[in-house]
Amino acid sequence: MAELKIISDKQLHRLSAEAAACSRLRKNLNLHPILEDPVQRLFNALEPGTYVRPHRHPRPDGWELMLCARGAFSILVFDEQGTVLDRVDLSAAGGPAAVEIPGQTWHAVVALAPETIMFEVKPGPYSALTDKDFASWAPLEGDPAAETFVTWYENARSGDKAPRFSTAAA
Repeated sequence: MAELKIISDKQLHRLSAEAAACSRLRKNLNLHPILEDPVQRLFNALEPGTYVRPHRHPRPDGWELMLCARGAFSILVFDEQGTVLDRVDLSAAGGPAAVEIPGQTWHAVVALAPETIMFEVKPGPYSALTDKDFASWAPLEGDPAAETFVTWYENARSGDKAPRFSTAAA
């Protein structure tokens, strides 16, 4: 008989602490045993200030389900040029709790509260080389312009255009 996987409050607090101590300000706790698993299931701890570069999952079945387990975050959906098409604010305290994003949809998330934890479900297998297309109109992770995007994400609404940026010197 398979063992139950029980995720404790203590584990989630530890995950948030690890995210806060990490330079990326986020950290995953994967529940799927291997990256090749056909169903990817993970907790993703996010701290305010983390930069999630706009991306899409290029395969037709590249949907993602995101649920707010703790704290609050927003999902931003963009067109090909970086204009916000939709924004959904998710909170563990009430209102919308989950969103399913269709495959091939440009999106990003922004943490709105400390110790935010998202639960994600998406089809596998996971391959770092083919999982995501990143938006050319947004800076790379680690680029100084990423901070401008995080600040913009916090208040961006439908119709707002992504800030212009120039890449960091190579």
